[in-house]
Amino acid sequence: MAEKFLEYKGKPLVRQGNTIYYGSMADDYIIMLQIKSQKPLGDIELADKVAVQLISTNPNLTPKESIIKTTEKKGLYAAMDIAEVWLSRALAQNE
Repeated sequence: MAEKFLEYKGKPLVRQGNTIYYGSMADDYIIMLQIKSQKPLGDIELADKVAVQLISTNPNLTPKESIIKTTEKKGLYAAMDIAEVWLSRALAQNE
C-alpha cells in the first residue's frame, strides 16, 4: 500500500525533526524549511526563525549547486507562504 503524506496546497509535506520538506522528489524542485529557533506559547513551542531553501532535485548537481534560493523568515506561516510561491514558480518554468 502506498504511503500517504500530509499535503499543503496539493504538495507533500514531510517533517523530520526540525526540518520540513515541501514538494515531491519526483519534481524538478523541492523546498527545505529548517526551524532555527522556537519560542514558547503556553504549553507549545512555535517556530520563530525558519530558513527556507529552494532546492533542485537534479542528481548531477553538487549539494551546494542544488540550492537555488535561500531566505530566513520569522514564523512558519511566512516561511510556508514564500515556499509555496517559490516552488510554484520554479515548477511552472519547467513545464
